[in-house]
Amino acid sequence: MKRTICSAFLLILCISIAFTGCNNTRGYLDSENKISQTPLSIGVVTDVGGINDKSFNQSAWEGLKKAQKDLGVKPSYLETKNENDYVKNLESVSSTGSKRDLIWGVGFIMADAVESEAKKHPGQKYAIIDNSYGNATPSNVVGVTFRENESSFLVGYIAGKMTKTNTVGFIGGVESELMHKFQYGYMAGVRYANPDCRVVSEYAGSFDNAAKGKEIAARMYGGGADIIFHAAGATGNGLIECAKEMGKYCIGVDSDQSFLAPKNVLTSAMKRVDNVVYDVARDLKKGKWNGGATIQYGLAEGGVDIAPTTNRLVPKNILNEVNGLKVKITSGGLKIPETEEEYNKFN
Repeated sequence: MKRTICSAFLLILCISIAFTGCNNTRGYLDSENKISQTPLSIGVVTDVGGINDKSFNQSAWEGLKKAQKDLGVKPSYLETKNENDYVKNLESVSSTGSKRDLIWGVGFIMADAVESEAKKHPGQKYAIIDNSYGNATPSNVVGVTFRENESSFLVGYIAGKMTKTNTVGFIGGVESELMHKFQYGYMAGVRYANPDCRVVSEYAGSFDNAAKGKEIAARMYGGGADIIFHAAGATGNGLIECAKEMGKYCIGVDSDQSFLAPKNVLTSAMKRVDNVVYDVARDLKKGKWNGGATIQYGLAEGGVDIAPTTNRLVPKNILNEVNGLKVKITSGGLKIPETEEEYNKFN
């Protein structure tokens, strides 16, 4: 009788332990919907701007570090020094001994390289910032795009309201459809705020040439522009340096760049790459993978906005107007142009 009771007790204890293991909230669902105690390993391959570009590469890394803190992710990165090294760097990360659950390519310039590596390593998951492959997206790739035109419109509105010379500037990196979203969104915001204001635009042809950014900025300021917005990655650091030296206003991009020149950076058109990187890591930990699709983040999704430090230099009445514009944009009442054609039709 005692042996029977003891056997029953042991059986109940084993079942209890088994259920406790299944309910362990520290685990995550892997691709086969099994609980795993192994931390996610996620790597980032930067574009030529580098991990400390004070722009979107750095933002991606900050999102991954937040995932490390909150989700237990093991982060790593590899910096690209030359555009010809994208494939080599992605291959290096894909082929190293310690398998990564996800590899990020940061920037649309890496689109071909990411697609090539994804086809070569079908068992490896990839994600790319600022690119969509549309219906041709490989099943092991997630594309991420943003409505940069929305945040660019808001900073353009601020520039149009605050200019004293009725001339403002725009400096782009490498001209592309993506850069046009920044440019024409910004120009639309300027026009919406001040139809009499002129916008001068120039592309540097690079995302990692601060000297070129500074040269263009000096020429624009010398020509009468008193506020310049950049969408040029590390090239834009030259603009900010120039604004600081000449005592002019400028507008940052991707991350809050006010810390670089607190008295000169009016605001920044933020692109929350950090939020996206974090969200994808969180979903992957839950066993959710959107392979073969493109995720788009705009103002409504918390993917773009103006910098939280904007109230330091921008008057409250203008910020109130900007907040009103946010409501119009997120509700669909105000559609912001992405192209030159849409800009020309914009009222």
